[in-house]
Amino acid sequence: MNFFDKLIELFSSAKYMESMFKGLGATVLISAAAAVLGLILGTIVAFVTIAKDSRAMKLPKLLCNIYITVIRGTPMALQLFIMVYIIFAIKGFPEMITAILAFGINSGAYVAENIRAGILSVDIGQTEAGRALGLPGRTTMLRIVVPQAIKNVIPAIGNELIALIKETSIVSMVSVYDLTMAAKDIGSGKNLASYLVPMLVAALFYLVIVYLLTFVIKMIERRLRAGDKR
Repeated sequence: MNFFDKLIELFSSAKYMESMFKGLGATVLISAAAAVLGLILGTIVAFVTIAKDSRAMKLPKLLCNIYITVIRGTPMALQLFIMVYIIFAIKGFPEMITAILAFGINSGAYVAENIRAGILSVDIGQTEAGRALGLPGRTTMLRIVVPQAIKNVIPAIGNELIALIKETSIVSMVSVYDLTMAAKDIGSGKNLASYLVPMLVAALFYLVIVYLLTFVIKMIERRLRAGDKR
């Protein structure tokens, strides 16, 4: 069977397409849930790391710095294996939930650094102006610094989300039926076309998802830039 015959067979087979869309659904679910978890965790960690030094904040800041260093310094695949086969090695515990936690925790470390860098990139004069107006430190941060920092971090956060979507392809290594696993199952033939076609179709799905996300991020950036011109 040649390449085009296999391509026609794939798109004309309800069974094959059902498998592809099942895998696509798992990929989207893991990516979306992990992205939300990563954004929440990263935001909390970022604000802890930039908080003023005090006795009460010493331990939280130390833990957050260790978390960022360890997560960013070790491979995602290794973190996933540790989560699945050690930390959550509980009989019957869903691998899907474990994968979401693993990717969310990993993403949170990168998001935290992006947000921290974005906040620190805002000119210190903005903070001083807020304090000169009599605004409390927390109000100055939330009303003046953070809105400006958001504009700075959106491109970096967008890149992290795109990387997250592509990294989820390794969940097939721990038996989670995602888009990559679906392509492997369909391409069970012994010839090149049988394996290549579903892989290319899976790659096309990833490309479409990334393109749509990139389009949304650019729209948000244009909207924010338009607000600066008013």
